[in-house]
Parts: sequence; structure tokens; C-alpha cells
Amino acid sequence: MNPEILELARHGDPLALTRSLVSTPSVNPQLEEGGSGEREAATLVAEWLDLWGLDTRITEISPNRFNVIAKLDGEGPTLLLNGHLDTVGVGGMTVPPFDAKAEGGRIWGRGSCDMKAGLAAILAATKRLTEEGPRPNLIVAMTADEEHASLGMYALVDSFPSADFAIVTEPTRLAVMPAHKGFLWIRAVFEGRAAHGSRPDLGIDAIRHAALYISALDDYGDQLTSRPAHPLLKHGSVHAGTIQGGSAASVYPDTCEIVLERRTMPGERPEKVLQEFQRILDELREREGDLRASLEQMLERPGTEVPEDSRLVQGLLEAGQKHGIPPVVEGMTAWVDAAILNEIGIPAVCYGPGDIAQAHSAAEWVELAQIEKCADVLESFARDLATQVS
Repeated sequence: MNPEILELARHGDPLALTRSLVSTPSVNPQLEEGGSGEREAATLVAEWLDLWGLDTRITEISPNRFNVIAKLDGEGPTLLLNGHLDTVGVGGMTVPPFDAKAEGGRIWGRGSCDMKAGLAAILAATKRLTEEGPRPNLIVAMTADEEHASLGMYALVDSFPSADFAIVTEPTRLAVMPAHKGFLWIRAVFEGRAAHGSRPDLGIDAIRHAALYISALDDYGDQLTSRPAHPLLKHGSVHAGTIQGGSAASVYPDTCEIVLERRTMPGERPEKVLQEFQRILDELREREGDLRASLEQMLERPGTEVPEDSRLVQGLLEAGQKHGIPPVVEGMTAWVDAAILNEIGIPAVCYGPGDIAQAHSAAEWVELAQIEKCADVLESFARDLATQVS
């Protein structure tokens, strides 16, 4: 790591903080063999926060997986600033993943956009808040494993953090994103009867039945887009993610398994969604008398939202305007950890530097200017929060 950059990072420079974090690998080991996990990045972040006077601790929430939680006493409401330490893998990258090169008004490398620039903006704003002026009660939470199973965020909420507002600095191009889609995975297993390919009178083709079901979901997708649109997220969607079945070209397949994903809107309950999938299967079974199949709910994450007229959303928009950022409110189509905070009653929005289109990309980058602006806005919002009457 470049000593000059590291020294600037210790003094809270947002670009140096970003470059220091990008040059510190934190690949999620669940996503790439040999991934380092968050230990080194967590240690680095904790050293900075401790140096700046915050009450800081590192927690090992799973073997070699780490959260960093730091607190700063202030006035008025408690603000939680959150980002995740882990990144996806580096396989197939076309730029050096950990060089953290600054070139062309951008910082390049794995995690630059998703989301070490967001972490750097939090850290830069936090450093400024320790120095002078009004500040709210502040919790800085940098968590593990968002890219896989959100172990870090679930460990955080299990500790019952007391916060009035939360900002998760996922890449949003500095738009305020108060609404998030959820998702539900459903396993559908179709049972046929194995037989020689020359004996259609004996065989039942499980793959054919799965294909008929997938085709029937086209109408379901059309129904979803015909429902009243969410003002920020528009509509839910459905697609087949994986399919497995059959043993040989000359054998009628006796089983076929597909995993389906349904993207959901805030307020949609998983049991209701599963009922919709079951209804479509029942209708198909009426037409195909020899069809045998079952559905099973797998992973589910809720869609959530914060009202646009809330103090959190409007306060962020106002803070952005102070720094020349147009007041833009959009929906976050991907599911993110902010939804977990919303579920436990802490209003959380996404707001951060970078474009989600760059996340996980082969040549990942983030704009320098957005990192600096995000740090400015977070500082302004925090100070405004501390001076307003609750």
C-alpha cells in the first residue's frame, strides 16, 4: 500500500480512503475460492475510526468474517451509516483488481464502486464530524458478507442497534433511493417416468412438463406488469434461474428441477406469492393429467420502502442541493441490506457514489467527484440532523 496515500487516508481524505480500501483485498470467500474475507479491511477501518476517537470494536461474526462497529456521541437523533466490507471475486477482470489506480477522473479496481467508495465517503464524513461543529449521535457499521448471505447485517441487527435513521452508501449515482425490491426463490421439482427413448407409451417426460410450466409463467409475467405500478420500482418480475434434469438423450427424463426467481414489491408477502405459483401449477395439472410436481419456497428477502416525504429522504435531498446535486429520488431495483434495517424499524435509504452498472464489472470504476460530493452531503445531513428539533 502506498505510504503517502495511507497517510492522506489517516487524515480523512475521501479519495485516499477509497484507494487504500480498494488496494486491501476483501473478496467474499463464499463467492471465490481463496477469497480473503474482511479481516484486513476491517482492521484497517477500525484503526482509522479508533484514531479519530470513536468507540470502536471489531466482531468476528463467523470464522474469518468481521464487522466493525463504531460510535460517536453527539446531540439529538442517532444516525447509522452503513456499508459492506466484502466484494465479489476478481476472476475475469480486465484491470488490476487491487492497484487502485486513479486515472481519467476515476478510481479503478474491485470494489471501487461496490462499495469501497461508499465506505470512504462514510469515513471521510465521520472524520470531519469528530473535529468541530454539531453532530448527531453516530453509529458507523461496516459489515461482512452482503454479497452472499448478509451475515454481517443480520449479526448487527441481532445486537439491537438503537438508531433513528440509516443511510447505506450503496452506489446510487447520488440519487436518494428509499425503495427496494425484494425477491423470492422457488424450487419446482417435476417427476416423470424413465423409459427408453423409443417407448413414448411408457415414459413421462419431466423436462417437457417443466418447460410447459415455464411457458405458463409468461402470462404470469404479463399479469405482473399490468398491475398498478409502484411509483419508484414499477413492477415485479419472474424468471427461471436454473434448470437440471435428464440423464441421456435416449432416455425419458424421470426428474427435472427448476429454480425460479420472483422479484417482489414492498408489502408483498412470500406466502401470497407462493400461492400464485401454485395456482399456475394447478391449472397446468388440469390440462396435463400425468403431471406430478411440487413447489418449495427457498430464500426470501422482503422489499421495503421509506416514504418520500420522510425527514430522512427530504433531509438528504436538501443536503445534496447545498452541494449542487439535483434532488433525484429513484428506486433500488436490487435487494440490499437497507431492507433488513427497515424490517426492524430503522428507516434506511441508499445513497452513495458510483453507478450500480459498474458493480461486479470486469473493469470496475467509480468517479472521483462523486466520492467527494457524497462525503460532503453525509456531513451536511448529519450536522443538520443534530441542529433540528426532534
